[in-house]
Amino acid sequence: MSLSLVFACFWVLAGTGVAMLPMRQQYVPGVSLLLAAPVLIGVIWYEHGIWFSIAALLGFLSMFRRPLRHFGRKALGLPTEEGPK
Repeated sequence: MSLSLVFACFWVLAGTGVAMLPMRQQYVPGVSLLLAAPVLIGVIWYEHGIWFSIAALLGFLSMFRRPLRHFGRKALGLPTEEGPK
């Protein structure tokens, strides 16, 4: 197995570990995982081709669906809160 796929496995384990932390302690490691993911997916694409990178992208989108939805709504100028106040 290549080094990029080993790092992807560690990224998944780290993401799972961060998800188990209390919400206040998730921000710093979560943002670092969020920033590292595009680089890792790019390296996987370079070394293994499009299909492995699509699998990595789908895993990334699955794990970070709520933060990505929040940032997308914020970028579009839509309200970011979910549900009534």
